[in-house]
Amino acid sequence: MTPGRRQPARQGAGAARDLPLVCPDCGRSYDAGERFCESCRMPLVHRGGELAAASASQRRARKIKPQYAEGRLVKVARAEHQSEAEFIEGLLLEEGIPCLLRRSRGFDVADMLAAGPRDVLVPESGAQAAREALAPDG
Repeated sequence: MTPGRRQPARQGAGAARDLPLVCPDCGRSYDAGERFCESCRMPLVHRGGELAAASASQRRARKIKPQYAEGRLVKVARAEHQSEAEFIEGLLLEEGIPCLLRRSRGFDVADMLAAGPRDVLVPESGAQAAREALAPDG
């Protein structure tokens, strides 16, 4: 850097933390330490500028219902392979239930990363709703 020249302000994660958070539903403002709106229970988003367009992970987080995001993780389903597990994950997310996919124990195929069974885990508070969402109709 040349003496006397200032570096431009850094954009990115640090700049995002400085912006106030707002509820996308009711518009109420919150401090940076908050995650959900007290009245609407919606995930908060950053206000302003170029960060107004939500990333894929932010759009995904907005779908999660807070009442289904509490407690330890419990297994609610088993998928035969990665793509089936991701399909189940999508179904649960549409119901507002967050989930985690992990490779089932005792099965490892190093050359085929998408092969093999997966466990579908959800927070304890969403387990019953997840089982109902995945139950066959009939």
